[in-house]
Amino acid sequence: MNDTPINWTDKTWNPIRGCDKVSPGCKHCYASTFAERFRGVPGHPFEQGFDLRLAPHKLDEPVRLRKPSMIFVNSTSDLFHEDVPESYIRQVADVMLQAARHSYQVLTKRSERMRDLLNSESFRDVAMAENVWWGVSCEDRKYGLPRIKHLRAAKVKHRFISAEPLLESLGQINLAAIEWLIVGGESGRSARPFDVAWAEDLQHHCAEQGTSFFAKQLGAKPILNGEPLMIPNAKGRRDGHAGDPNQWPEALADLRVRQSPAAVI
Repeated sequence: MNDTPINWTDKTWNPIRGCDKVSPGCKHCYASTFAERFRGVPGHPFEQGFDLRLAPHKLDEPVRLRKPSMIFVNSTSDLFHEDVPESYIRQVADVMLQAARHSYQVLTKRSERMRDLLNSESFRDVAMAENVWWGVSCEDRKYGLPRIKHLRAAKVKHRFISAEPLLESLGQINLAAIEWLIVGGESGRSARPFDVAWAEDLQHHCAEQGTSFFAKQLGAKPILNGEPLMIPNAKGRRDGHAGDPNQWPEALADLRVRQSPAAVI
């Protein structure tokens, strides 16, 4: 269990490690880049690079964590990866139910498998648990919007969307039954541009449809009115990084919103 700089959660829990890239949002995966640095290093947690593998020795970490926390599940993998056995997904679910003092955020790009499993009788208890949030990544229209439909079709208690890295405008978006939407640009030296107008559209849709909106950051290459938006980073250099929301131009006041649904406050 690790502390995390992710500003919409408290801890990360990784009972699975490694994954495979399935859509454009995976192109510059920070977890893959990090893990591959240690491929072949004896004894390192990522000795096998970013190859998928189970980590059952980490299953009981939430049970041992006494302080109630918001926990992001599998920040370095995907619980619904096709090679993760259903029986192991059930083990992860059992821990989330056992350590119910915590809230859990499960984010996936394998939304069809998530929908099918959570709609099955064997997962009904965790699907409707008050302390578990089920989410999908939505980086573009082609791959992201179908995931939202799958999420909406899943019979679960809480739903959220992570539109990060957002790579294009999502257009008109139906947020019915979606309680929370998190948006952000791409970070890193190879980041793709992030037009803040895409995020502004999402903020307006959220306000109109009653969905909580959380602007995580603007990424490394934000664009405002067709021009690069240069914002001082934490070290004071104007290198295009997102910086603190209070440093964003007044024109982006709407994007300083960092709401959380009442269920997670």
